[in-house]
Amino acid sequence: MIAITNLSYFLGDRPLYDGASLHIKPKQKIGLIGLNGTGKSTLLRLINGEFQADGGTISKSGDCSIGFLNQDLLSYQSQNSILSVAMEAFERQNQLQAQIDKILHEMEVNYRDELVDKLSRVQEEFEALDGYSIQSKAEAILEGLGFSTSDLQRPLQLFSGGWRMRVMLAKLLLQKPALLMLDEPTNHLDLPSIQWVEKYVQSYEGAVIVVSHDRQFLDNVVDTIVEVANASLNLYSGNYSYYLEEKELRNEIQRGAYENQQAKIRQTERFIERFKAKATKSRQVQSRVKSLERLDKVDEVIDENVRVHFRFQFTTQPGRHVLQLEDVSKAYGEKVILENSNITMERGDKIALIGANGRGKSTVLRIVSGNEPIEGVRRLGHNVSFTFYAQHQLESLNVEHNLIEELKYANPTKTETELRTVLGCFLFTGDDVFKKIKVLSGGEKSRVALAKVLLSQANFLLLDEPTNHLDMQSVNILMQALQQYEGSYIVVSHDRHFVETIANKIWYIEDYQIKEYPGTYAEYNQWMEDRGMLPDNAPAKLATLKETNQEKPKPVPVKTTPVQNKSNLVKIQKQIAELEEKVTVLEDKKTLLETDLAKPEIFSDNKKLVETQRQYDIVSKELDEAGQAWEEAMLQMEAVEN
Repeated sequence: MIAITNLSYFLGDRPLYDGASLHIKPKQKIGLIGLNGTGKSTLLRLINGEFQADGGTISKSGDCSIGFLNQDLLSYQSQNSILSVAMEAFERQNQLQAQIDKILHEMEVNYRDELVDKLSRVQEEFEALDGYSIQSKAEAILEGLGFSTSDLQRPLQLFSGGWRMRVMLAKLLLQKPALLMLDEPTNHLDLPSIQWVEKYVQSYEGAVIVVSHDRQFLDNVVDTIVEVANASLNLYSGNYSYYLEEKELRNEIQRGAYENQQAKIRQTERFIERFKAKATKSRQVQSRVKSLERLDKVDEVIDENVRVHFRFQFTTQPGRHVLQLEDVSKAYGEKVILENSNITMERGDKIALIGANGRGKSTVLRIVSGNEPIEGVRRLGHNVSFTFYAQHQLESLNVEHNLIEELKYANPTKTETELRTVLGCFLFTGDDVFKKIKVLSGGEKSRVALAKVLLSQANFLLLDEPTNHLDMQSVNILMQALQQYEGSYIVVSHDRHFVETIANKIWYIEDYQIKEYPGTYAEYNQWMEDRGMLPDNAPAKLATLKETNQEKPKPVPVKTTPVQNKSNLVKIQKQIAELEEKVTVLEDKKTLLETDLAKPEIFSDNKKLVETQRQYDIVSKELDEAGQAWEEAMLQMEAVEN
């Protein structure tokens, strides 16, 4: 489908790619990985034709359409509704719909046979392209990505950048390109949406290339890993976990070859040094000199799994209780976040606050930090000192400071050597430490801000999406640092592997209350399933809509007695039977109306045509509503039976 051959691309004198090759096959699911700055996004732009290679070729088959989700789309603005923006994906269908509307309007004032013939041809093509279902497809994908039904008619410009990115993703998925390229798609998604996208990509009929630091997303989605390293593209068959195993095996082989070659080089150099002055050995010496010059050297293995050790020093140790929230309520107008909620955090708690976007996770962090007005009591424990990390706080970095100066500001007691050590853990080495903050990338600024947090001597950390914009190596460093941290923290994150690694308790928001599960993320998920419930961050087990894989959450089960269960079950079963009969009737009506729309006698009578089209639209809407109600009733029955 796409063949990349001997690709070369330079940034100044630095080669991002030098003789790199890759063959992308139809239906292949590729995870593109590598350290920040190695050229992952650049490769996607080269494939998309935005950048031109300095050497080599990128060949595409004639039918290879490409869809590219990238961070530039965050700036896209429109006054149209998000449903309209998503439906822009159906370019030909929209053109045909406009023609149909125009012809019908003309026929109202000037009925002619040629208009009837034209309308017949246009409607035939429109139906062949499944034009009558494009709106329901767009609605299904948008709702799968976390939008409520009421959101669909709101203008795009009213949404934040992250939500606009979801609309762009929906539009891209609806276009169904032969090659779908996703650059960090999980950065702007909550857990339910991430898992919905996983399901969609798994069943996607085309090829996919995804750049992501979310290793569980890669494990669940891709069948091939392409690593960008040393200006080359290294292929590994399998998901990310397999790549780690295979990479270690390859490193062992390369490490052995390197050590054997170095031993041979040292032996040859000793021979040359020993006999270079002896005329009788000159031929042998020259032969060995030439052999060294011709030697194809094996590269030394660079261990990217950096091991770090932080020495956290607290000026004070906190008391037993780090935090208490008593009867806390918070609402924004009619939107209630918390209502008379109570929670206590103990010294040493490592908490992950999880859930869907819009449930109030960031609001809770602001409440804990004291930056959000509330009803109720927020009480920090004895000797508790905290620091707060969030993406918007990157703006508080002093852009005129270099890295050493910025960290010195966070902890004046540290020596330059100690600060260099910390910066080295966050991948800043050598003269990097004298770079000005203003020249750093977003990911580099995130690493500096996280280093400041860990140097702050606070015994309580609040971290809001700390892994965003970090590559996997940086995420690994942060995980190690938090595992060694002896204080307490609350972390909001959608990275499941990260949460599983660093948290010993889970907080979640349910029924306007902050609730706690005293265990790991995996244990919490299992516990929720055992309760017959699905947490905010788990995919619902329900019927898959054709071509959209839309999923909806199960209703929260209510504790009932066996008698109530039986009574409820009978009612729900009766409701399901009625809905099934209604769906059957509506499907028959829709089929008849579709047949009528194709009849010449309907085309010949403008009033009949308009009325039939109106009835078709009404029945289609009623059928969608009945189908949705049936799905919800089935889920209710499953919840009662469990």
